[in-house]
Amino acid sequence: METWEQLLVGLIAILVLVFFLPGVKATLERSKQAEKDWPGLLIPMAFVVGLIIFVIMLLR
Repeated sequence: METWEQLLVGLIAILVLVFFLPGVKATLERSKQAEKDWPGLLIPMAFVVGLIIFVIMLLR
């Protein structure tokens, strides 16, 4: 990769960080105050893991 391409990629990365950082900070603050919903995460994940295990058993 040429030097000017590396500089351009670095500049784009810095601009993305500057652009998205305030939104990320606000989102993290809201998530600290939000109600926790672990069953809403764990039940679908358990379903997916079970489905993957089932498919692996079928393919053996």
